[in-house]
Amino acid sequence: MFALVFMSFLMFESALGRSFTIDYENNCFLKDGKPFRYISGGIHYFRVPRMYWKDRLMKIKAAGLNAVQTYIPWNIHEPEPGVYKFEGEADVLSFIKLVQETGLLLILRPGPYICAEWEFGGFPPWLLKNASIILRSSKDPVYTSAVTSWFKVLLPMLRPHLYSNGGPIISLQVENEYGYYFTCDEKYLVFLQRLMEKYLGKDVILFTTDGDYESQLKCGTLPSLFSTVDFGPGTDPKKAFALLRKFQARGPLVNSEYYTGWLDVWGKKHQTTDPILTAAKLDQILAMNASVNMYMFEGGTNFGYMNGGTNDNSVYLPVTTSYDYDAPLSEAGDPGVSNEKYNAIKKIVTKYLPDPKIPIPPPTPKYAYGKIQMTKIISSQNSKTVTSKYPKTMEQMGMYYGFVIYRTNIVISTKLSQLTNVLNIPGVRDRAIVFIDKVRQRVVNRNDKKKFFHIKVKKQSMLEIMIENQGRIIDGDMNDPKGLISNVTLDGVILINWTVIHVKDPPDVYHEPKSDLFGANNQVPAFFKGIVPSMPEGLSPQDTYLSLHGWEKGQVFLNGFNLGRYWPVEGPQITLYVPASAFKKDKNILIVLELDGAPCAEPKNCYVEMVTKPILNGTVLYKQF
Repeated sequence: MFALVFMSFLMFESALGRSFTIDYENNCFLKDGKPFRYISGGIHYFRVPRMYWKDRLMKIKAAGLNAVQTYIPWNIHEPEPGVYKFEGEADVLSFIKLVQETGLLLILRPGPYICAEWEFGGFPPWLLKNASIILRSSKDPVYTSAVTSWFKVLLPMLRPHLYSNGGPIISLQVENEYGYYFTCDEKYLVFLQRLMEKYLGKDVILFTTDGDYESQLKCGTLPSLFSTVDFGPGTDPKKAFALLRKFQARGPLVNSEYYTGWLDVWGKKHQTTDPILTAAKLDQILAMNASVNMYMFEGGTNFGYMNGGTNDNSVYLPVTTSYDYDAPLSEAGDPGVSNEKYNAIKKIVTKYLPDPKIPIPPPTPKYAYGKIQMTKIISSQNSKTVTSKYPKTMEQMGMYYGFVIYRTNIVISTKLSQLTNVLNIPGVRDRAIVFIDKVRQRVVNRNDKKKFFHIKVKKQSMLEIMIENQGRIIDGDMNDPKGLISNVTLDGVILINWTVIHVKDPPDVYHEPKSDLFGANNQVPAFFKGIVPSMPEGLSPQDTYLSLHGWEKGQVFLNGFNLGRYWPVEGPQITLYVPASAFKKDKNILIVLELDGAPCAEPKNCYVEMVTKPILNGTVLYKQF
């Protein structure tokens, strides 16, 4: 007991001498009173399986970096109002402790908005139950009240881990790239600053990050907050920092997001950046005595339904499941192609910081489990069901992620069985598959200019519209409710009396359902089940990649873990990363929800395959919007 008390006393005494501050006069940070500069790498704990957190942090440390940066996504920690999750893969405090144990410092970006190409920019979708909510603004008390309640829970948890209290956190970001947002509400930034200071104290460094554009820095900065900028290898660091100086005359120069790569969206080619150029521009930044965070050092994966969506000139583009980002560490945490980018960056970093001279942890072992024979299974209707006269959005029904099936019986007073009718579905968010009497009709996409088409209906046909939420928008106008956001009409008449079924999780493969959700005669959409071949005796599960050659679009689950979306016909991502943590030691059950076309006309072709190499740069389907 005495030993524990003595150790606690020593830790307390040590913490008293710790400080991390800004010396504005000399344009530098001070760590424990001495000039300091950080070289950080971005890593998102929520995109990396927990079993690999330590592995990734050690690889970052081995590259010579002295800090890491991460966001905190509100949506995974408060899935329902007042319901909090901080355990398992969401145990952010354990991640923070691992950062400290690894000997790294931490720059934290707690939001409430994070962007990060993450679903809804990290906002919980239940915010959209209020259809008129004004996000990222001081003008809506519904929004600010929700933020206050969230920060009241989160920030006190973080305070013991501030650097001055003995932890690794040296600074926290206020919001994220707020100058890019159209509201330009200075009172909102003040509101967040006061809220953070209330729970973290006034001696912690709070900073903003904005792009190297005057308009963004004008709307995203406050004189009372430390200002940083972000830019990539295509920008001249001297020009970017000169612009920053117009808004902050003194203090250390910081690039909070130096882009080592870029994100991918479905249907557009895989993004890469040149390793030599990336390293050379990093050298220029560091030569100016600036601090920097590389975004990303490892990108990771948008498992489940957690990819965001972007708006490119009013065209909705969902982000791929892979967030590889062409970062120095791959999606699986391995140094990239031939280690070129990782090694080039380490060579530059160790010009400015001491080489830790620790071995780089090896790439995680990969195993080719081989072909997995798939068979169609009947899917149950044990999901949440809601009825309403007119269509409601997913958020209004508490069905936040995945798919919903809107079902109604068409009642027609005249005999129209031989005539065609016009079905109009203007409010699709984001992709709808339409059925009449369980017969698939067509797909309607959010980006389609015309969302009406001709169909044949009987006197009392059943209409079903299966809608996929492909990821909420991450920037711009973020009020992006999902499902049906307006009425459906047949020949101009509004259809009413809807039953809505939520499809989010795979069916229970251990119990025989009474009826088929999609209709027994339809090939797709359909669930398919397969058993993964066993590992050789004595070997533990290993990482792998799932190839779905011949399959078109859908969702994959391994032992109930949602591996994410696949869409190889759209590209560029062809394979899905499967971490070892998703496997069990005994029987491993793979479930595929195929939406558009399975290669199962002949049973011998109805398979998927687990391989050792990823394909992220496949052919993309060119579309003219």
